[in-house]
Amino acid sequence: MRSLPRVVIEPIVRAALLEDLGRAGDLTTDAIVPADQVSTVQLVSREPGVVAGTACAELAWHLVDPAIEVTIEAPDGSRVQPGTVIGTATGPTRGLLTGERVALNFLGQLSGVATGTATIADAIAHTRARVADTRKTVPGLRALQKHAVVCGGGSNHRFGLDDAVLIKDNHVAAAGGITEAVRRAKAHAGHLVKIEVEVDSLDQLRELIPLGVDAVLLDNMGPDLLRDAVALVDGRMITEASGRITPQTAVGIAEAGVDLISVGWLTHSSRVLDIGLDWVG
Repeated sequence: MRSLPRVVIEPIVRAALLEDLGRAGDLTTDAIVPADQVSTVQLVSREPGVVAGTACAELAWHLVDPAIEVTIEAPDGSRVQPGTVIGTATGPTRGLLTGERVALNFLGQLSGVATGTATIADAIAHTRARVADTRKTVPGLRALQKHAVVCGGGSNHRFGLDDAVLIKDNHVAAAGGITEAVRRAKAHAGHLVKIEVEVDSLDQLRELIPLGVDAVLLDNMGPDLLRDAVALVDGRMITEASGRITPQTAVGIAEAGVDLISVGWLTHSSRVLDIGLDWVG
């Protein structure tokens, strides 16, 4: 699993440490733990899931104290069970305890995203469809969460407003119609920029097909309607389904023949994976 470059993750991890350390540092640990004490701890999964965020956990400890050595035993993308050791950290005890919460916050949150993604990816593995994320990410964590989606077997949608054109219902309303919205987008976008348009009816889809865009977002359509939409498109553009998709409904939607299923809750509402820090000695 390709990791994010340090230049991307360090500002995010550093900000989390600054938030936690405040102005006076770790009052509890500094008062209780001798400065020369050295210990070993382990990151251990408490439940089944998919790992993501190990680089963030490792960097959190390194930024607190470069003397801490971290060995990752279950890298990003690994499937884990209760009791699986994800990583081991050895070094000054003060640094281990001070960086503990930030390391666990990143690891648990991102592993939760990866695990949530895997529930969809596994459910639709027998179809042609892929599960994708959206821009509904926790502010400041987009790059990390989108990496976690890939760790869980998903695909990334656009990363921001600047890397693709996605014409949604309000854009259509502002332009006075789909045809005019697409005309303006094509006149403005560069030749390497892809254009996708959201539709919520077959009539809108029929208007869109001759306009020659790259993808269509089929919003809040059930499996039967999606099947008709895929037949209308007939391979002329990428088909993407979205709208309140759950692990239970994803299968029927994928079996309708769409190329992508985009799911916002993967990043904005996935449950944190329970990962603990166990004392070794």
